Amino acid sequence: MCKCPAISAHTPWDILRNIKQDRVLGEGTQKLFYLPEAHTDFILAVIGEEFGFVGILVVVGLFFVLIERSLRVAMEAEDSFGRFLALGIAVLIGIEAVVNMGVVTGLLPTKGLALPFVSYGGSSLLLSLFAVGVVLNISSYRKPKASSDR
Repeated sequence: MCKCPAISAHTPWDILRNIKQDRVLGEGTQKLFYLPEAHTDFILAVIGEEFGFVGILVVVGLFFVLIERSLRVAMEAEDSFGRFLALGIAVLIGIEAVVNMGVVTGLLPTKGLALPFVSYGGSSLLLSLFAVGVVLNISSYRKPKASSDR
């Protein structure tokens, strides 16, 4: 395999091979011109190379918790507008994350979709934080729970 950055192609096998190798943090080689757009579209591959499978599990787990909590806020919203808005935001962030992870693993073609909250880029981060702020605002107006006074 050629080590020339201009000729070398990104394949999912390269990413998986580099995840398996035991390296010190920061010694990854895929981000050094071997991986296209390593700081944006393929940031999960860099996380996998630097932190291993555990790092990928942490990122996926955090996205799972975020989506699960957003869906819970949607189900407990007081009105239908808040319910649908929180549901839409949860689905939007979830689909963006799943598509980006699919692109990094080679299951989907490259789309140029950033990994929410992780990829480099101001506009994606700003809109994702705004969306989570809206979900937090919706969570402050929950249905009153029935109290069991016996």
